[in-house]
Amino acid sequence: MRLALSTGVMALAATMASASPIAFDGSWKHQKFSLFSGNDYALRGGALDMVSDASVSLLYRAVPETAWQASNASWLWQVSQSVPPTDLALKGGDDRNLAMYFVFLPQAEAERARGSRVTRLLSHEDVRVLVYVWGGDHAPGAFLDSPYLGPRGKTVVLRPAGTGEARERVDLAADFARAFGGERTALVGLAVSGDSDDTNTRITGRISGLTLQ
Repeated sequence: MRLALSTGVMALAATMASASPIAFDGSWKHQKFSLFSGNDYALRGGALDMVSDASVSLLYRAVPETAWQASNASWLWQVSQSVPPTDLALKGGDDRNLAMYFVFLPQAEAERARGSRVTRLLSHEDVRVLVYVWGGDHAPGAFLDSPYLGPRGKTVVLRPAGTGEARERVDLAADFARAFGGERTALVGLAVSGDSDDTNTRITGRISGLTLQ
């Protein structure tokens, strides 16, 4: 029994040591898609508050190189005002409450792309992006082609449109294999967005406790 307890404690310690909490701080940069419209983001260290009022934009940050090989991610998110259900596969009609982007590149390309703007990364021919979404009218667990990234991106529906609070844990390696085939490449970037411009509605949401492992 004592050996079993010791083994369990060691395993827990190893898991905690390998976890990389991601703070919502000045490392995140606001990427607008219009000069006259964008979401409001409040970075609070442990949490991100977002208001999207008939607007769309995203926050992006590079992943520390020590976490490039992360295979799992977890976070808590809340939505108190929601867009209506939409078709997430429809370009120009795919409003969603919250989306978490995980941006991957092959190791050599990741090293060359250090410091690149998110718009340049997302247009890279070797980039692969998993977009976990709270929104749409699809069943949870659906994998959809990205209407913007083509074969380089996949939308993964975690929750349909609506309000509430949920804790998520995703298997990046397994979802990458399902979406693109093969082993996941280096996780180089993270982004968060809200999208309410097509339905001219309003979103109020929060993300906290973002951790890579």
